Amino acid sequence: MKGLKGKNALITGASSGIGQAIAIRLAQEGCNIAINYRKSSEAAEDTEELALQKACGDVENCGVKSLLVQGDVSSEQDIVEMVETVVEKFGSLDILINNAGIQTECASHEIKAEEFDRVINVNLRGAYLCAREAIKQFLAQNHPGTIINISSVHEIIPRPMYVSYSISKGGMENMTKTLALEYAKQRIRVNAIAPGATITPINEDWTKDPEKKAIVESHIPMGRAGTSEEMAAAVAFLASDEATYITGQTLFIDGGLTLYADFRETWSA
Repeated sequence: MKGLKGKNALITGASSGIGQAIAIRLAQEGCNIAINYRKSSEAAEDTEELALQKACGDVENCGVKSLLVQGDVSSEQDIVEMVETVVEKFGSLDILINNAGIQTECASHEIKAEEFDRVINVNLRGAYLCAREAIKQFLAQNHPGTIINISSVHEIIPRPMYVSYSISKGGMENMTKTLALEYAKQRIRVNAIAPGATITPINEDWTKDPEKKAIVESHIPMGRAGTSEEMAAAVAFLASDEATYITGQTLFIDGGLTLYADFRETWSA
């Protein structure tokens, strides 16, 4: 991808799943990567090693810089310190990937306020605060920057039993558009990807159960779940100079899940 080599990228929630795949792909494209994690430094170290191996082969003499940065995106102070650390280490920030996210399953009439708040604070409030700090840095640097939010098909598809998650992703769609519009003249691009069913550790409940997996994939027109690497490829494109005229958009990567799969065969006039 054009324009990624030498850029400095911060990826939140990068110790596993889609976040890990994004860190690896950006490193392969020549980006310096800051790998955010909340608790497990070991998992973050695994991401770092994988990324540098795939980018360079020889980790000891790799031209790609890497940084592990601990921080909870539900904490404003952690976010401020995280961005400061990245800028101090790399000299600047060019790319923010808002990937950190959580979900909780509960009937909407039974969810406790603190559980609801926890999901919103990580998925939406935290993503906004990360974006806020990144934009401050982009403006101070006086050169273009890009933010990519990792949303979900559930920003438009209702998801019963996951009301807080659905609300957070719906809010992320509007946040993406609002920030893109507000800062377009400053050459700051803000986009999102919306993964569909994806094979990641957080989805092991159904990805490792053949019967459940078959049920999930029956709703996908392409007949299979996506991979983290497919999500990461789209992120690399949106972050690159191949996408310099794209802002305020959500790219759905879902195997056709949002194409109303139940209408594959006509059942009404």
